[in-house]
Formats: sequence, structure tokens, C-alpha cells
Amino acid sequence: MKDLSIKKLYYSISEVSKITDVEQYVLRYWETEFEQLKPQKNRAGNRIYTNKDIQTILLIKNLLREKKYTIEGAKNIIATIAPVEESAQEEIDFGSNDKNANKLSSKKEKPSLKKDLEEIKNVLENIKSYLT
Repeated sequence: MKDLSIKKLYYSISEVSKITDVEQYVLRYWETEFEQLKPQKNRAGNRIYTNKDIQTILLIKNLLREKKYTIEGAKNIIATIAPVEESAQEEIDFGSNDKNANKLSSKKEKPSLKKDLEEIKNVLENIKSYLT
């Protein structure tokens, strides 16, 4: 039996099923329902899950099984979380190729960055209030 405590880049569906305590057929079904859950496939066509996929599965499991949300309700909550993560990722990737341009833009964007972070904080606090 494999040691699941070892961090890997990719996990098989059986490993993810054991880690998350969610049946494999449920994982396949959630892929059809939640657009945020799209594991890659290897050359043989087997699903390979990343740590981000596993975190998404655990979030979905929490919303559906513990918080008793419907699938539509869980989709709405996850949809509000995803744009925040994407916009944060775009900020990180912006100007990463040119260090000088990044330094110049960071001086100009500090006030807007602070404002953006405050907005993200407010969105996360709203999501937290929905979940509690």
C-alpha cells in the first residue's frame, strides 16, 4: 500500500478517493457538475489530480455533505471563490518576465493593490459567513 502522506505532483483517482473519503464514481460525477474540477488525463487516459484538485474536492465535500448545500448552492459559492483566486493569480503573473517594469509598476499600483486586497478580504469574509 502506498504512503499517502508523501506529497506528490499528481494522484490517481483511487488515491484521491482514499485521501478525501469520496467514492470514485462521485468524483467522476462532480467533474460533470463543477467546472472548477477538471483533472488532467495522462497518456493512458487516466485522471491525474493535483493538490489544487484535491482541495477543490474537499471544499465541495464540505459544502455538500457537512454544510448540506445543494449542488446549485455549492456551485454558486465556488463560483464566487474562483474569480478571486484567478484575479490574485493574474496579479502575481503580471510583469514577471521584466523585473524593471515590475518594479516601476509596483510603485504606481500600491494604492490600488491595497484596495484590491481589501476587496478580496471582504469577499473572503462574506464566503466565511456563508460557510459558518
